[in-house]
Amino acid sequence: MTQDLLFSPYGLGPTALKNRIVMAPMTRNRSPQNLPGEIVARYYALRAEAGLIISEGTSPAPNGTGYARIPGLFTDAQERAWSQVTTAVHAAGGRIFVQLMHTGRASHEANLPRTSGAPARVIAPSAVPLGGDGVWVDPDGNRPAPVPAEMTAADIESTIEEFARSAQRALDAGFDGVELHGANGYLIDQFLNTASNRRTDDWGGTLAGRTRFAVEVARRSAARIGAERLGIRLSPFGVFNGMVPDAEMESLYETLAGELSRLGLVYLHLVDHSAMGAPPVPGSVKAKIRAAFKGTLILSGGYDRDRAEADLEAKRADLIAFGRPFVSNPRLPSKLQARAPLAPVDFATLYSPGDKGYLDYPV
Repeated sequence: MTQDLLFSPYGLGPTALKNRIVMAPMTRNRSPQNLPGEIVARYYALRAEAGLIISEGTSPAPNGTGYARIPGLFTDAQERAWSQVTTAVHAAGGRIFVQLMHTGRASHEANLPRTSGAPARVIAPSAVPLGGDGVWVDPDGNRPAPVPAEMTAADIESTIEEFARSAQRALDAGFDGVELHGANGYLIDQFLNTASNRRTDDWGGTLAGRTRFAVEVARRSAARIGAERLGIRLSPFGVFNGMVPDAEMESLYETLAGELSRLGLVYLHLVDHSAMGAPPVPGSVKAKIRAAFKGTLILSGGYDRDRAEADLEAKRADLIAFGRPFVSNPRLPSKLQARAPLAPVDFATLYSPGDKGYLDYPV
């Protein structure tokens, strides 16, 4: 009897994975003062059965920590804290990439660390506020998002360098690699999308202009750590954080996938949020990205075991990412292999501080 592809080993560049199951990045808001502590190390170590863990979104810069209690990776203390997490995951037999997420305009000054008594600025490609329900600020609840400062050429250069410097810190902290968060309406995605990028200079307007920031962040980070340890997450047709698909979406992502492939990135992680009510990523877009990007393709979005296996068998993907099932089922690969029932997620504790809804799911 042949083994399902989902449970077979896979070589992700220099990183050997014991199966093709990826734990998707998920914000959990358990890092007060932007420092991942002992409970974060335990949380990830408990999920080391995954072939690859991708960490929660982790800011490469002070002005990227736009949400309450999200971790950073731009100080020595944060690097030391993350090294405890990677040590715990490796001791449990796992592999882990950090996801570098700059929140850009999806932010509030009250959540940003203070430097010399003044808060960091909320920045974005253009001075277009987030809108919607705003941003959560402890302990007050949601506040309207501010109008971000339009990034200058100097801001863009310093932010690209912050991504690259944080990528180097990630390897120094023991991560197996880095995923750039280019999805879900965060800074890289904000440059891609005309809802947030109204620029008419070389960083906006044309397809080349809109993709330039993503490509340059990838280029600089790959030069620092090696493209074989660098991936990126993208969400074509995503609507989270005020993104609006336009008529050029298909061409935009085909162009971007080709550019990233030429840089030699080890993987492209494509997320489809249609299982959560967003418009589906058209099959034509997935096929064009698959053809344009020559590295590993990870697909994510509402998968169960059978659909994951079908997409692997059809070569539509090389790895499959699972998100919320990993929250409430630490040993998800074992459960999937045994076809055991999955424990439900307690949605009320997804983003709350402390152990409840974080470390108390049965192993």
